[in-house]
Amino acid sequence: MDNLLALEPDLLRAFVLIAEGRSFTQAASLVGRTQSAVSMQMKRLEDILGQPVLSRSKGGTVELTPHGQYLLGRARQILALNDEVIATFRAPAVAGTVRLGTPDDYAFGYLPPVLKTFAESHPAVQVDVTCAASEELMGRLKQGALDLALVSAGVQPRGWPVVPLWKGPLVWVTSIRQSPHRLDPLPLAIAHEDPRTAKEDGCCWSRAAVEALEQAGRRYRVAYTSSSLVGTHAPVLAGLAVTVSALSWLPDGLRVLGLEDGMPRLPDFGILLIKGPTARQPVTDALAAQIEDGFRQDIRRRTKAA
Repeated sequence: MDNLLALEPDLLRAFVLIAEGRSFTQAASLVGRTQSAVSMQMKRLEDILGQPVLSRSKGGTVELTPHGQYLLGRARQILALNDEVIATFRAPAVAGTVRLGTPDDYAFGYLPPVLKTFAESHPAVQVDVTCAASEELMGRLKQGALDLALVSAGVQPRGWPVVPLWKGPLVWVTSIRQSPHRLDPLPLAIAHEDPRTAKEDGCCWSRAAVEALEQAGRRYRVAYTSSSLVGTHAPVLAGLAVTVSALSWLPDGLRVLGLEDGMPRLPDFGILLIKGPTARQPVTDALAAQIEDGFRQDIRRRTKAA
């Protein structure tokens, strides 16, 4: 009887990562191997199957062969079943519920891969996510209504232990097709429900925008407000206003404005991870560690891509 060949999960996982990112380098970074090691894995996979599944175009990008297209969907199914079986038979070390707070832009920009990885490694943990402004999240942490929160730097009370996750610039953004930044007064979209108090107690990004404009002597009017930062992007995408955002998470259809466009300089901002004083242990520590690791990986990927 001929020896049966097996499709090893590690080979399939590397193949899926290459297929999704069209890059051996990115896949190697995600699995913690060298590019040559991942290339050897793909050679072994193709030797087992007897058919090529990947090819390199003239531009150097990685493409799927017809056999690779066939394999991709089935590889995902095999890996999902493999992970489900292992998770079922391994008694989880951590179980329970953790209450996580985050501004909605961080939820969209950073958390999806973190929560996916955490769910795979901690299937007995339920994560309740609350999206709100950083100031509101700090209030909920103080009240014991949250266990863990991602917040913008500057809202934390003095003396609270924090974990810095990321630091980078705020930028002015507008539509790629229109130029509302040339209007006087400047139409501004900010994340705050009451434009009359935006400078005093609004979102810290909104305060930074208003203060920068006033210091530069630039006339502005609050044309649109939203209770969420994501909501400010709708009028901006329509070419009706300018807003502030993080360069690391910029939706398609928006472009960055700089000093050459007549916009004042904005400060850097940071993202902090803060644990509540009554946080549930050890489930909170497990998610906190996963979030920290996720941000470290994201920073490494962005650094390499720069």
